[in-house]
Amino acid sequence: MCDYSLESIASRAARVRDELITTKFEGSLTRGLASEEELEVAVCLLPGTELAFHSPVRADRPWAWLSNLFLGRNVGSTVARFRHINDGILHAHHDAVELADGSLVLVADLRCGQRVTVLQLPSDGKSATLDAAPREAPAPAAA
Repeated sequence: MCDYSLESIASRAARVRDELITTKFEGSLTRGLASEEELEVAVCLLPGTELAFHSPVRADRPWAWLSNLFLGRNVGSTVARFRHINDGILHAHHDAVELADGSLVLVADLRCGQRVTVLQLPSDGKSATLDAAPREAPAPAAA
């Protein structure tokens, strides 16, 4: 999955052992993951994908000057699991990483330039979310 804010960016699915970097995509205000060989292509993750950061996770808020948020916090963890959050809220960021202590960091808040390795994809192939509410199936298209 890629966040709604990356809908206009080319994308591909993550693969095990992908070496990725956190980046800001040209033409978008949102951050995401890409390979260094294809910085213009967002790498989309399924919920449950396990990640290893090469150094402790660093996060900041790109729009922190609009509030009193602390910039540049060092989260301290190097392992994370990709999650889909804010289900049902149309224009909210949905991509997050869950750290070992259970805290969540939006992918859009990850500091650019961090190196990440995809360790494992979800084994069941299902896209689980942290939200308990089930989604409704889309209505069939009119013929």
